Amino acid sequence: MPDSIQTVVTLSGGMDSTVCAALAVRKKGAAHVAALHVSYGQRTEAREQRAFTEICDRLGIARRLMVRNQALSQIGGSALTDSSLAVPTAGPEIGAHIPITYVPFRNAHFLSVAVSWAEVVGASDIFIGAVAQDSSGYPDCRPEYYEAFNRLIKAGTKEGNIHIETPLIAMKKVEIVKLGLELNAPFELTWSCYSREDRACGTCESCALRLRAFEAAGTPDPIPYVA
Repeated sequence: MPDSIQTVVTLSGGMDSTVCAALAVRKKGAAHVAALHVSYGQRTEAREQRAFTEICDRLGIARRLMVRNQALSQIGGSALTDSSLAVPTAGPEIGAHIPITYVPFRNAHFLSVAVSWAEVVGASDIFIGAVAQDSSGYPDCRPEYYEAFNRLIKAGTKEGNIHIETPLIAMKKVEIVKLGLELNAPFELTWSCYSREDRACGTCESCALRLRAFEAAGTPDPIPYVA
């Protein structure tokens, strides 16, 4: 029997990727969605793996792939992969400069795995929860990055018919929270903190953006925080 998978979704276990996965499930049906998780030696690796598994269970995604990328932690250069670099506290102007939490060209590594898997299972779409607005300003979350990557896929795959979808890329974080609530996305299972695995720190850029979004949406963030 041919594979019934239509969409591969990259699922880190964070807020944005979870809303993206919930959207893929609503559009395609859980039986036609496969979820990919890439661990790369990040500080919260174990907690993110747990989030991935629990979110897939809740959304009914049975087809899953968990892989480990050893290159990114060996290359270093990011506070997420190098313990000698401190995770900074969020300032008032998030996104004004590319922060030390940027993992160099990380999404290219994730997407390469996703495209390879999509070719094997016959999926035509790859969903990724990249956000350009109201974010930390990572260069591999820009719309032109995905436009270029789609051209690369067209030129470099057997059929050339796989397409990356970025449904959240132009949305603000508060809009993503509201969409997630509409989709009944399991926010309580997600993990966004850059530095802790027991309770979210509440002070890193990822926590700050998340907390601001939930506050703007008028609903409490359901995950535990240190303070």
